[in-house]
Amino acid sequence: MSKRIVINPVTRIEGHAKISIYLDDRGEVSDARFHVTEFRGFEKFCEGRPFWEMPGLTARICGICPISHLLASAKTGDRLLAVQIPPAAEKLRRLMNLGQIIQSHALSFFHLSSPDLLLGWESNPIQRNVFGVMAAEPELARGGIQLRQFGQEVIKQLGGCKIHPAWAVPGGVRGSLSLAGREQIRQHLPKAKKTILETLTLFKQLLEDFQEEAHIFGNFSSLFMGLVSTDGTWEHYDGCLRMVDSGGNVIADRLDSSDYRDFIGEAVQPDSYLKSPYYKPLGYPDQTQHCRLENGLYRVGPLARLNVCDRIGTPLAETELQRFRQYGMSNSSFFYHYARLIEILTCIERIEIALDDPDLQSERLRASADVNQLEAVGVGEAPRGTLFHHYKIDETGLLTYVNLIIATGQNNLAMNRTVAQIARHYIHGSEIPEPMLNRVEAGIRAFDPCLSCSTHAAGKMPLQIQLLDADGQLLDECYR
Repeated sequence: MSKRIVINPVTRIEGHAKISIYLDDRGEVSDARFHVTEFRGFEKFCEGRPFWEMPGLTARICGICPISHLLASAKTGDRLLAVQIPPAAEKLRRLMNLGQIIQSHALSFFHLSSPDLLLGWESNPIQRNVFGVMAAEPELARGGIQLRQFGQEVIKQLGGCKIHPAWAVPGGVRGSLSLAGREQIRQHLPKAKKTILETLTLFKQLLEDFQEEAHIFGNFSSLFMGLVSTDGTWEHYDGCLRMVDSGGNVIADRLDSSDYRDFIGEAVQPDSYLKSPYYKPLGYPDQTQHCRLENGLYRVGPLARLNVCDRIGTPLAETELQRFRQYGMSNSSFFYHYARLIEILTCIERIEIALDDPDLQSERLRASADVNQLEAVGVGEAPRGTLFHHYKIDETGLLTYVNLIIATGQNNLAMNRTVAQIARHYIHGSEIPEPMLNRVEAGIRAFDPCLSCSTHAAGKMPLQIQLLDADGQLLDECYR
């Protein structure tokens, strides 16, 4: 008789979700599913709005990564106007995106994932949170909080506020970086760099204790996709899309985001509001085959960006990238944590370099034009991965079609496979040991899913876990 374990909702992630783990009649895991259970339908209610409003509207999708939507939407607007924005505007947008990556990655690592890494999978769940980290490692916790504040300060100095700045617009940006703002950012750079270097040292030490997790937390063959510059350097704002396989071989390069429908399919599963994009040329993955590469399953985000690039482009981060690659674990989703820390370091280095550019104080910030294209796609790298905004408009600039492909959705198939892999390793029988369930959840947290972006959910997340048999009879239940 088959059984089902339900983790509802998943904790320490951004949004609403649950996990179902299916057991066969021997008590072994036969399958596992990651369900996203909330929906608001942002694309649909944007129809009929002027495309000029979209940067401000789509930024409201999420309070964690509003800048990602702000910039992707503004870039789509640039293409509808058919303009090349002033060089200063692009440099300022890049600077804000660097701040966004820092603050979001810091939240993911220090607030959401470090409790597992520092306190242990089996520690008391009441204390297994950021407050527990503050008690056990006060300096690290303080540094993580300050690092996130630094990223938010970059956003504030450019856009006037830390969340939802009305700053990037089709054609450019509304304002430059003041000299006082530049010095405010510069003042905090040494502390930010010190914190991330110390954290990288600590994480590499912790890896000795997490060899098992590194081998089973989403360690499987897949494709990886991300932006790279024309010379293959790590990219976060522009460039072309590259797809590599699990061996690092480039299978598609210089992909144009405007043609995304030629190489990305969007499947829908009946048990989740989260779409399941896949790489079209290799087809939709057969979910019954757990370790095959010959399908279109791909991953995006920090791990993917480090896998697709030839180099990262700043000295300290380049050294860390080479060390990262020596581990030979580029297929393990556990290494998303490591990749985030390396990306924080390169963002800090890039900000340090950018602050000396006089263009940041330029007053030439916008290109003026009217509607010149009726359809456009804008793409950029959000903290969690590649983000697509696709708009169609009429002659007056009113939206007739909106499609958003969110990083979390693109990782959906990989998250399902990760949950199943972890569950098969740890679950044997109908008991529900809390540390085991925490490991299953931690497999999802490695991806840092933002379900508010992907399905636009909001609300509170208690945790309810149920074990049901094939007839729907409740066998076990617990709460936290």
